Amino acid sequence: MSRPDSLELRTVAVALLASLLLWELPFGGFVLYPFKLLATWLHELSHGLAMILTGAGFDYVLIYRDTSGLAYAQRGVGPIGSGIIAAAGYMGTPLWGAVLLVATPTAQSAKRALLVLAALLVASAFVVVARLPDDAFGPWAIGTFGAGVAVCALVLPDRWRLAIAHFIAAQACVNALLDIRVLLRPSQVVGGQFAGRSDAHNMAYATFGTTDQWAVWTWAAIWLVWSLAVLYVALRFSGSPALSTVAPVGRATALPGDGSGRGGRRRSPVTAPDRTDPSGPAGTARP
Repeated sequence: MSRPDSLELRTVAVALLASLLLWELPFGGFVLYPFKLLATWLHELSHGLAMILTGAGFDYVLIYRDTSGLAYAQRGVGPIGSGIIAAAGYMGTPLWGAVLLVATPTAQSAKRALLVLAALLVASAFVVVARLPDDAFGPWAIGTFGAGVAVCALVLPDRWRLAIAHFIAAQACVNALLDIRVLLRPSQVVGGQFAGRSDAHNMAYATFGTTDQWAVWTWAAIWLVWSLAVLYVALRFSGSPALSTVAPVGRATALPGDGSGRGGRRRSPVTAPDRTDPSGPAGTARP
């Protein structure tokens, strides 16, 4: 494993910092809104994959305009399965971002990865992302985003295609970190309504048998460390040259030869074990 170039790591770090700062600006959330929807999609589909693996069965996903979401299982499972399902959302989202980052070292690999991502988005919009009784936002939003990703893969120049792939990967990791802050709040909001327990509450109940604050915060902290570790390992493997190729001026400033080498029922162990808790909406993630 080669050590990534320090300039490339700094470039990705700046991109991540810019993403965090954009969420705090008046119009920053509007710019990053599609990527937050993508993070919610990754979060809920991670729950869905865990449901399949644990035998709970995956039914469908709801994605709301406030960027929150819910995933439904077909049947309930025991404490171990419930814990795996609860953990899958916050552990899976940064992992998918890391996979995309590592799998796109070149423009050609970025094109393939973006086309695969686009196909999954569009297919899920028809198959697993359900519409609300009076609102088809979820399927339309995910399908439209998938079409946009496909256009980027097929139309953009090589260096911009590579940068888009890495920016999407960075956003998945950043949004996973932002969403974890929501777990520290006493209640969750989904679709503008209070939704009861969070994934951390369900994980705490499945492992410690309690939803006391110390148990919930313990799992929130574990998932935060996991997200940071996944991002670090992905950067060590990839070196992330994409964004530095988009900004060649930054690379030109490096000294040559200096040796410097990123809906209805709530799922809880008590009330409804067939539904995952929500990923946190962007609006509730701000302090």
